[in-house]
Amino acid sequence: MMRSLFSGVSGLQNHQTRMDVVGNNISNVNTTGFKRNRVNFQDMIYQQLQGAARPTEDLGGVNPKEVGLGMSVASIDTIHTQGSLQTTGVGTDLAIQGTGFFVLKQGDKSFYTRAGAFSLDEDGMMVNPANGMRVQGWQARTVGNEQVLDVSRDVENLIIPVGSKDAARATTEVNFACNLDKRTPIIPNDPTEAEIARGTWGTEMKIYDTFGQEHILRVEFTRNWAFNAEGEPDVTVNNRWTARVTVDPENPIPTNTEVGMVGAIPAAGNEFTAIFNNNGTLQAIEDANGEQAAGEGAVAMNVAFDVQGARPELEGGMIRQQFLLNLGTVGGLVNSVTQYAESSSTKAIIQDGYTMGYLENFKIDTSGVITGVYSNGTNRTLGQVAMASFANQGGLEKGGDNVFLESNNSGYANIGPSGIAGKGKIISGALEMSNVDLSEQFVDMIVTQRGFQANSRTIQTADQLLQEILTLKR
Repeated sequence: MMRSLFSGVSGLQNHQTRMDVVGNNISNVNTTGFKRNRVNFQDMIYQQLQGAARPTEDLGGVNPKEVGLGMSVASIDTIHTQGSLQTTGVGTDLAIQGTGFFVLKQGDKSFYTRAGAFSLDEDGMMVNPANGMRVQGWQARTVGNEQVLDVSRDVENLIIPVGSKDAARATTEVNFACNLDKRTPIIPNDPTEAEIARGTWGTEMKIYDTFGQEHILRVEFTRNWAFNAEGEPDVTVNNRWTARVTVDPENPIPTNTEVGMVGAIPAAGNEFTAIFNNNGTLQAIEDANGEQAAGEGAVAMNVAFDVQGARPELEGGMIRQQFLLNLGTVGGLVNSVTQYAESSSTKAIIQDGYTMGYLENFKIDTSGVITGVYSNGTNRTLGQVAMASFANQGGLEKGGDNVFLESNNSGYANIGPSGIAGKGKIISGALEMSNVDLSEQFVDMIVTQRGFQANSRTIQTADQLLQEILTLKR
């Protein structure tokens, strides 16, 4: 039989394989995260009719004579080029810009995908809704009052407990920064109400107890002289303001507010004195016992008050809550109490307490960190989406359902956060589309069709030659 028949058959079979790949590419032109395939051909074995001969003194060299026996598929490659990103506006839709894969698990088996059309199931677990595979990452752990991510641990299922509670937190610190107008008149001895009003400036803010109940913190500053042992003003000592701290001043039941130096014996009463330098910055603070905090660094007062509504029969009885009233730093301008000839004003008052809240929403940033947004205004880190990369991503096996599997030639999965070790960044509210180019696939389809036709003509022509041989007998 003629060798060209079998060469033509191999051409038909392998061009059919190429057409199958092209058809699969076109059918997945709108498949999220799909990576197209490419077929490469190679020639097959050869039958040698005559070997090569080296040159002699009388004759030159002779090249070999070989007849090829067809072709075969050299490889079917997966092309991992970036697909275009389509904005969806859905918070759980994730796309990868760059290299890497999302990690999914079904039982103990791991899968990898570029298709990030995820959602939450009834347990709040982030899953692929098409097949139920669970998205992997790292759940945040509570350390003290902070949510901490440890990406050195093994990956785990990601749970976003929408509607869960965030416990109330009592105020432990109040950062107080304001300017006290140097032009404010000094209150004399035996002042009138009008003189007190002109020489006093105050502000209020909300703080919280262990129940999450709101309380009003009022701080009032009164410009005054220093007084000697006889109770007379010392005009040589200026730039002093008496601060009066009260919690719930309008409450008919007194909260017994007390103010004292941090780490010192508590002073009776709720007043302290702020002393300023001649350049308008804070020099020291002084409690009712005459104890001063000066020198360098941060200065603060310890404030204590009774929390109403506690059960006195429990251990400890009435709750006595304490917090730090931070006034800034000695000589500081930023976030510190100052005394300049400008209108008295509050620059910043920040406190760290809050009432109980519910998880209402969440967002995912480019690092894959999931941040929960609670109804009480707090934001908490809930977890982080993991990503995987491979030494040879072209060696991954396609497993259907938009997932890839490790193979002997892909290397092991290098799992870590996005943006590290060559991994791309995560785009929330978007999906990566297929990287199939229709114009390229149509051209490839035409080339494949012509190759198939040409091989069929080879078989027809070889058949005609055989027919001519058969007619020799007639």
